[in-house]
Amino acid sequence: MNEQFTDDPCKLYLLTPPRIDADAFAEVLKSAIAAKPEIVGAVQLRLKDVDDSAFKHAADVLMPVCHEFDVPLIINDRPDIARDCGADGVHIGQQDAAYDEARKMLGDDAIIGVTCHASRDLAIEAGDAGADYVAFGAFFPSDSKETKHHATTDILEFWSQMTIVPCVAIGGITADNCGPLIDAGANYLAVIGSVWNHPDGPEAGILAFAGVLPQG
Repeated sequence: MNEQFTDDPCKLYLLTPPRIDADAFAEVLKSAIAAKPEIVGAVQLRLKDVDDSAFKHAADVLMPVCHEFDVPLIINDRPDIARDCGADGVHIGQQDAAYDEARKMLGDDAIIGVTCHASRDLAIEAGDAGADYVAFGAFFPSDSKETKHHATTDILEFWSQMTIVPCVAIGGITADNCGPLIDAGANYLAVIGSVWNHPDGPEAGILAFAGVLPQG
């Protein structure tokens, strides 16, 4: 298991908005992490409908910001871009590159996480293959992505009791509704709108989670 991803008390897994001005967003990301860096465990660059050059530029711009706080930058869907940019890892969905393909491309030291929806079987398969974390969800309705799978806290409890492979909870998570996920054993909370769209700004979004996370 990659030492950058652990089963320690719950942290935030920040997902970027799907469309960003990377150069401007770098400052936003820096301010957000700086608000409470000890609760930010990872950042995922999750872009949609951009060409490869824009994706790579965003990775090149955001990676130094993440590394300033010792936070890994993980690329969504694209192990080839993660490899080309020297990112810390990749997150793959069930319709993306196969785990084995991503591992061969990125090597043993990379973080590779796998979407497992609400499936124990998919999670066990990913864990047995060597995934550094599995992601379950959606736990709540989300404005950022159509909800096709619904997960409950039972799967977090099952997973945390049977393995030390970390699990990420995703889907409509806010500072107000995340308590049961933490109690059930989530190691990371994947968040988007509750931070970037917080009415008082991303820093306030981070601080809201600081009040409920174990480190807060």
